[in-house]
Amino acid sequence: MKNLPTSEKMRIGIDLGGTKIEVVVVDQLGQIALRQRVATDAHLGVEHIFNRIKQLYQLAVVSVAGQEHTLGIGTPGSISLKTGLLKNSNTVSLNGVALQQILEEHLQHACQIENDANCFAFAEATLGAGQDHDCVFGVIMGTGCGGGLVINQQIRIGPQRLSGEWGHMTIDPNGPLCFCGKRGCVETFISGSGLERMFLEKAARPLCAQDIFQLAAQGDPNAALILDHFYDQFGRALSNLIHLLDPDVIVLGGGLSNQEAIYQRGIDAVQKHLFSDELTTPIIKNHLGDSAGVIGAAFIGV
Repeated sequence: MKNLPTSEKMRIGIDLGGTKIEVVVVDQLGQIALRQRVATDAHLGVEHIFNRIKQLYQLAVVSVAGQEHTLGIGTPGSISLKTGLLKNSNTVSLNGVALQQILEEHLQHACQIENDANCFAFAEATLGAGQDHDCVFGVIMGTGCGGGLVINQQIRIGPQRLSGEWGHMTIDPNGPLCFCGKRGCVETFISGSGLERMFLEKAARPLCAQDIFQLAAQGDPNAALILDHFYDQFGRALSNLIHLLDPDVIVLGGGLSNQEAIYQRGIDAVQKHLFSDELTTPIIKNHLGDSAGVIGAAFIGV
């Protein structure tokens, strides 16, 4: 990875995900001085998550050797402007928690908290695949499904902090129940957890998302049918997004973005559902890899 922009201070970024928590330290020369990740283990409870974050932050603080630093944290969901509490996180145990207050007390440092997909989109729009475009929509397809909108290298947050939350647009009102309480959200179909749920219902056995793709490639009929539905719903969801925003580029991130077939079968499905005689929107893979979100967090820090 090329050097990131220089700064007078060290930058620390933390990405709180459904399956992993990652920290990165970017030094004043724009080089990544530290990158470390641990499992979230969200089932062990909120206090465990806070302790995991604190452990990674302390590791980062040791690495900066007492130098001044900024701190930014990316998390699913967002801080409510009304209550100051976290809302809309698919790590549901954190919803209703005073996340910023608690983390600043735990870490003894001010921090800027932003939606993880916004961090991803910001990093790709300013440093990665979208840096030559004015309007960038970043898509995360991981444990959940999120999005972020960056216009002229500024994150569009919105008055309710809902900008980019395309993962909770309904594409089938009779579809599966989402953690948000609605049915048929985009996330229930084209996230890793959604894919795994569909396979479990079809084949009556659990399998991780990556293995479902491999099984389909080996000719398994259940996995193949599941992926047919996955790509169709991917096309439906992204075409709706293009109808609404018509962005200059869509950058894909998250674990499912590494499946090369998505850039052929998935894009073909977008064209199928699009209200246009041609698809000119580039739908491309991220340039910063699975560190894009944590790098974005580092660059929004205070």
